[in-house]
Amino acid sequence: MAESSTIAVFNTSEDTTDLLRMVLEQAGFTVVTALIHAMRDGKLDFTAFMGEHKPQVVVYDIALPYDAHWRLFEHFRATPAAKDIPFVVTTTNRAQVAKLAGLERQLYEIVGKPYDLEQVVRAVKEAARQRSVYPHDAAS
Repeated sequence: MAESSTIAVFNTSEDTTDLLRMVLEQAGFTVVTALIHAMRDGKLDFTAFMGEHKPQVVVYDIALPYDAHWRLFEHFRATPAAKDIPFVVTTTNRAQVAKLAGLERQLYEIVGKPYDLEQVVRAVKEAARQRSVYPHDAAS
C-alpha cells in the first residue's frame, strides 16, 4: 500500500522539512529528509542518499532564485538514482516554476506556498499510488 512508502523531502528550510515530515508521517509514510544546500554544497551525496533510502516519491522545494534552483533540481533528477521517481514540487511562486517546468513527465504536481498540507499529502499519496501501480523500474 502506498502509505507504507518512503518519501524523501528535500527543502531549503529545516523547519519546513520538519513540518512536512510530521504531516507525511501522520499520513502513514516513512519520511527521510535532507537540506538542498547540503546536497548542492557536496556535504550530502544525493546518489548515496537515494540509494540508501529508495524513496517512492520526492517532495522537492524550488526556492529563489527559481532558475538556479530549477537547474539544480534538473541536475539531481537527471541522475540514475532518481530514474522514474515522481517529484512533487513545492515553491513560493507556482506560476514561475510551472513556466520553468513546461510539460514535465516526471513532475507530478506543483504545490504553492503557503502550503495546503492536505494538498501535499494528496499529491504524495497519488504519486506513490501511481508508482506502485505502474512501476517503471522493475529492479526497485
